[in-house]
Amino acid sequence: MDYLDLVQWPAMVITVIAAWYVSSRTQTRRGVGFWCFLVSNVLWIVWGWHTAAYALIVLQVCLAVMNIRGARKNDAV
Repeated sequence: MDYLDLVQWPAMVITVIAAWYVSSRTQTRRGVGFWCFLVSNVLWIVWGWHTAAYALIVLQVCLAVMNIRGARKNDAV
């Protein structure tokens, strides 16, 4: 069994948790959500590299840029 195949499961769980926190009304929870999204972006990139899913890697890089932007705007509130 290739253990890198299992990376997709924590990536999925962290992505769902991140979405939950980003939808919060409190600034702190939204901040946690953006950081969770960034962790999930890294995990998806690792899994995408392992499986040669290059479109997924590009998508995750784009989403990471948007998550960094969201985290900055959240800090400015």
